Amino acid sequence: MRAKHIAFYLLSTALLIGAAKAADEPNLEKGTFGILFENDWFAKADHNYTNGVELNYTTAPQDTPDWLITTAHWLPFFSATGDVRTRYALGQTIFTPLDKTVTNPSLLDRPYAGFLFGTFGLVGDSGTHLDQLQFTIGVVGPMSIAGETQNWVHGIIGDAKANGWHYQLRNEPGLIVQYQRNIKLIPPKSLLGLVFDIEPNYGAAVGNVYDFASVGTMARLGFNLPSDYGPMRIDPSLPGSNFFEPNGGVSAYIFAGADGRALARNLFLDGNTFETSRSVSKFNFVYDYDLGAAVTFRAIRLSYTYVIRSREYKTQTAMSKFGAVALSFRF
Repeated sequence: MRAKHIAFYLLSTALLIGAAKAADEPNLEKGTFGILFENDWFAKADHNYTNGVELNYTTAPQDTPDWLITTAHWLPFFSATGDVRTRYALGQTIFTPLDKTVTNPSLLDRPYAGFLFGTFGLVGDSGTHLDQLQFTIGVVGPMSIAGETQNWVHGIIGDAKANGWHYQLRNEPGLIVQYQRNIKLIPPKSLLGLVFDIEPNYGAAVGNVYDFASVGTMARLGFNLPSDYGPMRIDPSLPGSNFFEPNGGVSAYIFAGADGRALARNLFLDGNTFETSRSVSKFNFVYDYDLGAAVTFRAIRLSYTYVIRSREYKTQTAMSKFGAVALSFRF
């Protein structure tokens, strides 16, 4: 068994134990802590968007300061009523070219790049739709320590190290301001003894890292569907919710979705904003197909998502594929 799998299982076990102890009062509103791991190893690949890790925490509604609740209800694109939560996250994403054996990568392949970031967000849940406004700041380039992270992990598990990190994008501060809305177009309804719902979404992001507008939808089918909007992912992606409200002791569902983005800027393909760097010619429209499953047991939610992403740049030889595992618990 690979070292990263052992570490993941040990961490999951520790969290499950802690979550079980925190589940004595499952009907109370609680904060939600989550760990999100995305990697193309699940698709037996190691290039393009190759790894993402995020730690996140979403407060319970009663723990949100009054002034933030007032601010959220005042915003014209938020509901004037409903629960307001705050979201905090720390994460890192890593992007690599197809051929990592060469010291000087091809100019036709995407550049090496990493992004180390922190996020603060407001989350408004009216019961029929979810509004999310978040601010992400971070750093791209050697300061993101993406090269060191990838080669350290590859050294532990015995994989070959990537040789071209010297040519990664240069240091640059990164800013993303993003808004998303999920709508329960079809709220939970019975179907053949199960329950389904359909949730379209739309959103936009601006900043020097990403500029895009997005639209998509997701459908869920299962039993005892929890009161949430599907599993969370690292952006840009099909939006979900960090928090969840259990509906019974055990629930499970499968889900499928699609998300399309019209892109004006993707720093990881367009290159640095303020100085010359490597870049490739990107496509201005990218879409994802998502398929997955989630299981909730009292205070714990575990989900897996398999993602197929369309070609992002013109010299890319094939679509990208990767998986995402998210473990969350309420306490």
